[in-house]
Amino acid sequence: MHTTVVNYRYKRSASRLTVGAHLFGILAIILMLVWLLHYRGGIDYESDNSDRVFNVHPFLMFFGFIFFAGEAMMAYKTVMSEHQGKKYMHALLHLIALCTGIFGICAAFRYHDMRQIDDMYTLHSWIGLGTFILYGLQWLVGAAAFLIPGGTPESRLRLIPWHMSMGRTILYLSICAALTGLMQKFTFLGLSKALGDRESHLINFTALAILLFGIFVDLSVALARYV
Repeated sequence: MHTTVVNYRYKRSASRLTVGAHLFGILAIILMLVWLLHYRGGIDYESDNSDRVFNVHPFLMFFGFIFFAGEAMMAYKTVMSEHQGKKYMHALLHLIALCTGIFGICAAFRYHDMRQIDDMYTLHSWIGLGTFILYGLQWLVGAAAFLIPGGTPESRLRLIPWHMSMGRTILYLSICAALTGLMQKFTFLGLSKALGDRESHLINFTALAILLFGIFVDLSVALARYV
């Protein structure tokens, strides 16, 4: 008597989860723009107003860095397309996130210089810079392993679980950095008596939308049907 062993892989379509991720991501962008433009005076890296310079930081770190990183993950895992094309789109979106993230971090350092504030003295700054360094290393290792010819299929197969797990870990670290940054700004504004009820609620809803964006991106990638 012969026993047939069938290897099942649990998969399901991630389309609804992907739509949810986009909705929460766009909502977070809109709420952040309302906060920065209406309540915080605008966004301008070249401004003599240090607050406007600082506002470049949260905007680019979410829209430019976290949002595009999430898009890169979903583009590779949830789009039914030719594998090579998805791979290059995945790398390109991550590269955009990396470049805009650098610009966003520079805005924070420029703000500190204008205000004569010490750098890297908060938990947010430690988590944020550490996450960004890991992100850069992840991109470099991924590009070397999966984009540059020469790697063996066996070595790539061994690296894929680590690459995916590290990517999802970095996503949650970036969400953690964003939430601690908003909490830090919330605290500073509250201590300076410059925060009203409407603005405080807006910050809270923005943070919640960012968190839900990260969760839906992760679920979308984890349950993706197309690989």
